[in-house]
Amino acid sequence: MLDFIIIGAAQAGLAMAYYLKQAGYNFIILDKEEEIGASWLNRWDSLKLFTPTEFNHLPGMDFPSEKGHYPSKTEVANYFKLYAEKFDFPIQLNTLVTSVSKEKSTFFITTEKEELKAKNVVIATGPFHIPYTPPFYKKIDKSVFQIHSNFYKNPLQLQEGNALVVGAGDSGFQILDEISSTNRKTYFSGATDVKVLPQELLGKTLWWWFSKTGFLSFSKDSWIGKKINNSKQPIIGTDVKEILSRTNVEAVGKTLDAEGEIISTEEKEISDIKNIVWATGYRPNFGWIDGLELTKDGYPKHKRGVSNTKGLYFIGLPWLHTRGSATLGGIKNDAKYLSDFIENQIS
Repeated sequence: MLDFIIIGAAQAGLAMAYYLKQAGYNFIILDKEEEIGASWLNRWDSLKLFTPTEFNHLPGMDFPSEKGHYPSKTEVANYFKLYAEKFDFPIQLNTLVTSVSKEKSTFFITTEKEELKAKNVVIATGPFHIPYTPPFYKKIDKSVFQIHSNFYKNPLQLQEGNALVVGAGDSGFQILDEISSTNRKTYFSGATDVKVLPQELLGKTLWWWFSKTGFLSFSKDSWIGKKINNSKQPIIGTDVKEILSRTNVEAVGKTLDAEGEIISTEEKEISDIKNIVWATGYRPNFGWIDGLELTKDGYPKHKRGVSNTKGLYFIGLPWLHTRGSATLGGIKNDAKYLSDFIENQIS
């Protein structure tokens, strides 16, 4: 019988493990991947953090890069490996958890290999679970190569010919930038009136300004927190205007439907597309946790990571408490709060 089982060995699970180990609890971290940092390594090749080094520290160990550096996905994964090694966390990889249930005061964690027991469980699987693609993708002719941004690595995956990038978030615009730089005709589907913020302003990083103004610290329950949460997320550090002005880039509005080789958009019907990258986000999946109460958006009901089920906690969700909850450096605040809450409950 373990005191805790943490499910997920990325930044959220590692930060929680740091505080649980400090408090002397008996725990293990379970992760479905083959190596620590895989959730980052699986993203596209050119991915870099929006946050510079000084805002990426997990508790107890600083990110090993010079101030002002924007780390690559490989640097982030390597940091996680070093972090886990330094604190000698008990981690079991290649372990997919298929269900979590509770009987009386005991949690039963079922994996593909075994069943484990714990007094408490921390779910640290993050917000990105099921890659979402509009259902009409099935109506598109098989001659058109389709890939979700979750599996996109670089333009070499694409076949010869024109491309369509769907999605107006950070991922969509970064991938649009990369693919259109190969000089192929590239259509863009999504909103073009997005708010863009530079990575640096007046000689300071954007995250320095965020910290000074308290932007990352407003609770989601506060008036200003609700306003920020309900507003469109800005694009950070990508020159959207320049990308959309390229002669080989054409914005076509929202993608509406498809039939064979014809893609219907708000602006036109397109029949010369050979590749589609769907940067259309994800849907949460918590159906494997028995008896869990969910919001209308499919996320667990909780208060600062404390669920309605005693002994079941969440960390790493978007806006778990503040906008900073979704950042690498902000996760430690949520982990510390949960650790203190747990200590108070048990004592």
